[in-house]
Amino acid sequence: MAAGIDNAWKEISPYPGLRVLKKTYLEVTQWQGKEVRNLGRCIWAVLVSSLRNPQSSQYHDFKSPLKCDSALVDLSLMTQYRSHTPDTLVYMERYLQTLHQTKDIFLEFCTSKAMRAEAYRQDRDLRELMANQRANGAGHNTAAKRHWQVDQDRLERANERADLIRHENHFNFIKMH
Repeated sequence: MAAGIDNAWKEISPYPGLRVLKKTYLEVTQWQGKEVRNLGRCIWAVLVSSLRNPQSSQYHDFKSPLKCDSALVDLSLMTQYRSHTPDTLVYMERYLQTLHQTKDIFLEFCTSKAMRAEAYRQDRDLRELMANQRANGAGHNTAAKRHWQVDQDRLERANERADLIRHENHFNFIKMH
């Protein structure tokens, strides 16, 4: 997904009111006011473009980021109103709730260096443990069984990494006020 966002980000043409950034989306480490404004103007189009034509197995994974991004864009547009009514405040509260309910899909891309190092260490330790278990109890397994076991180990390692990121990571959102 990240590569698709970067590719779509690079394809943005300049137009009045939008300054195209020289860096790709993932290369920006500090978001200044002008980058945030530009992001708000085009993030929906970038995300939709990068997530187009999902396979049937990816449909749910693609639906969640679009819902989160839509809530973020709607919330940011509503906050720019000069005055608010009780109805607009209800809309803003609903957008904020949707944003918080669906933001977990982006946790993988908000990891700090320390979190990535911890995830790498955990993955390395788990890989070694699994290799030792396979070596100790291997016996005479067929090639198909060995391939199946490697696939199961890879899936378990991916799930462990996702669990670590989900439980230990947090969002350090850029300021959008």
